[in-house]
Amino acid sequence: MGFNISKKYNDADPRKLLDWQVAEIAEETMPTVEEWQDKLGLKKDEIIPMGKLCRLDFMKVIDRLKDRPDGKYIEVTAITPTPLGEGKTTTSMGLMQGMGKRGINAGGCIRQPSGGPTMNVKGTAAGGGKALLIPMTEFSLGLTGDINDIMNAHNLAMVALTSRMQHERNYDDAELAKRKLKRLDIDSTNIEMGWIMDFCAQALRNIVIGLGGKMDGFTMASKFGIAVSSELMAILSIVRDLKDLRERLGKIVVAYDKKGKPVTTTDLEVAGAMTAWMRNTINPTLMMTTEYQPCLVHAGPFANIAVGQSSIIGDRIGLKMFDYHVTESGFAADIGFEKFWNVKCRLSGLTPHVSVLTTTIRASKMHGGGPTVAPGRPIPDEYTKENLPLLEKGLANMTHLIGVIRKSGINPVVCINAFHTDTKDEIAMVRKIAEQAGARVALSEHWLKGGDGALELADVVMDACKEKPNFKFLYPLEMPLRQRVEMVAKEVYGADGVSWTPDAEAKAKRFEADPALKNFNTMMVKTHLSLTHDPTKKGVPKGWILPVRDVLIFGGAGFLCPMTGAISLMPGTGSDPAYRRVDVDVNTGKVTGLF
Repeated sequence: MGFNISKKYNDADPRKLLDWQVAEIAEETMPTVEEWQDKLGLKKDEIIPMGKLCRLDFMKVIDRLKDRPDGKYIEVTAITPTPLGEGKTTTSMGLMQGMGKRGINAGGCIRQPSGGPTMNVKGTAAGGGKALLIPMTEFSLGLTGDINDIMNAHNLAMVALTSRMQHERNYDDAELAKRKLKRLDIDSTNIEMGWIMDFCAQALRNIVIGLGGKMDGFTMASKFGIAVSSELMAILSIVRDLKDLRERLGKIVVAYDKKGKPVTTTDLEVAGAMTAWMRNTINPTLMMTTEYQPCLVHAGPFANIAVGQSSIIGDRIGLKMFDYHVTESGFAADIGFEKFWNVKCRLSGLTPHVSVLTTTIRASKMHGGGPTVAPGRPIPDEYTKENLPLLEKGLANMTHLIGVIRKSGINPVVCINAFHTDTKDEIAMVRKIAEQAGARVALSEHWLKGGDGALELADVVMDACKEKPNFKFLYPLEMPLRQRVEMVAKEVYGADGVSWTPDAEAKAKRFEADPALKNFNTMMVKTHLSLTHDPTKKGVPKGWILPVRDVLIFGGAGFLCPMTGAISLMPGTGSDPAYRRVDVDVNTGKVTGLF
């Protein structure tokens, strides 16, 4: 049995309320940590209380449940979105709530939001309307501290690097030996890492550090990235336990010496301290939907510049705790789903049953040639009035991505994430074309009606879970890096081929020749706003080549990351950021304005 939902929440109309106001109503009667412990059958020592929230002690929970059969594994992805997003998290929340309405033991795991988008134009990624994750303020503003711990651990590695470079410059070999330091001879022009912070700060993309005297550090060019682009966040999303975390943190390549040899965190003797900072991050946070379905939150790597998945740890626990476990991949299916399919599933050994492709009529019209959609600007009339020719042309993007999912052998379900402006004929057209492409289809009104609006979606997904998937990877790990990239470009993005800059190709050849890297996964870096590297190209472009300009190495995560297009590891803050509307009620202490 589920928890009781208040009449006040049932009567709430998300068309008249902001998301934080809907969340506030749901939070008035949300279950306590103790009630969740009882409902989920958790032992007292498996819960780590943290105010309104709690962490789950991963090692204890997974050990107790190790012999329990896994539930059904459901992934949520989307068509190529508008800059406003098409509601993957809203769909994830609605699906869990719809299953809850059917009396199903359902839950999920999603990513932790970054402070950068939360305070910028994208918002907190908690879902929306009546398909929200709560408590929303805690979710949006730091949660239980994982990103802060990752920032400290990451920046500690940079402290170790830069201080070591200063000492090696200032002291001869004899003096270094007295201080029990081995000369690493780091090349200041070949530094792999930079600093991180969890905001979108374009002014810090390229910096110079160490200005001043010889005791003020080593003068050199440096950089900042956003925290969730850190290799440490990618590592958290893929580790299996604390031992795995410690081993991977010790393999991170921080820089190269003057002979081109990698300098790692182990060489800098900092990996142990980094693990100490991150020791608690392996424990997922337990949260809930506005209709009190359990949902874990764990890890938060971006999808266009990182792996874009919640954690393997979260999925392992969820599959033991829930009969149906929902996980979400970042951005569209060409990026997030591809990485779920070929990286996360390979590392986890878990076999998914269903992939839900979140689809909106708004985004499909954009792909058909509709006018530009931009945050903070009015939606053009083309998106709020019936236009079947525009829609039909744009649905090519959806059918292309259905085809991508089918290549994996996972069963596709198209969720039509309903907007109140969608017409019956438009919905019928999406349904018909999706079915012709080989997908099951469900219309869902979870934003407006919560679980009651997601019953069709829940039923269709559960029906699809009855069909055994024929799961297969796109490529074997034995395939060389450049061939893998070409296969992803052609089979997933629809490119005619790949071009490499001379530097990128030289790196790729060097990596391919290194036996230690043969089992590294391929982590594509690409815009989320197009199937191509160019965010202005919508629909399903034809006759194009994917350019690769660099290849990054994540030694601890075990990733080789081909960089395409103009992707920055540090996003910028727009002219109308969300922080202009966020405030605190000084009488109650409640945060207002989050979305």
